[in-house]
Amino acid sequence: MRRAVCPGSFDPVTNGHTDIIERASRMFDEVIVAVLINESKVGLFTVDERMEMLREVTKEYGNVRVDSFRGLLVDFCRANDARVVVKGLRAVSDFDYELQMAQMNHGLAGVETLFMPTNPRYSFLASSLVKEIAKWGGDVTAHVPEVVAARLAVRLRDHGSR
Repeated sequence: MRRAVCPGSFDPVTNGHTDIIERASRMFDEVIVAVLINESKVGLFTVDERMEMLREVTKEYGNVRVDSFRGLLVDFCRANDARVVVKGLRAVSDFDYELQMAQMNHGLAGVETLFMPTNPRYSFLASSLVKEIAKWGGDVTAHVPEVVAARLAVRLRDHGSR
């Protein structure tokens, strides 16, 4: 079975993320969307909430599952018998960091990295930018799945972020 991992924080998931996941799902028998648990960062959404949103927006793809991990990505890949990591690249600046990670992952565990250029419609998208726009009342509906836009509005309203 050809299995790949699409890792990230997904706080929140954007249309750029879903584009990469959907395209990867056409290339592999199974795609595991792996949400990083990073205790040193406080996210807008909990890991469980991010996983729930990811499950909702990927439910149409029968070969995508959502999981979480902490620690090294290569350890998660080994535990899930995944030999490939799929990463979206928005710009050349992404490549510098991601290339170092890819080389380290290959050296540590022989895990290959497939770099997939983002759709030009999403090349500027970042979760942090989406959160900032939403925080100030901007319309993010063109940048995130509908379920995510709704949850962003509720979360930011509940936290009095405006």
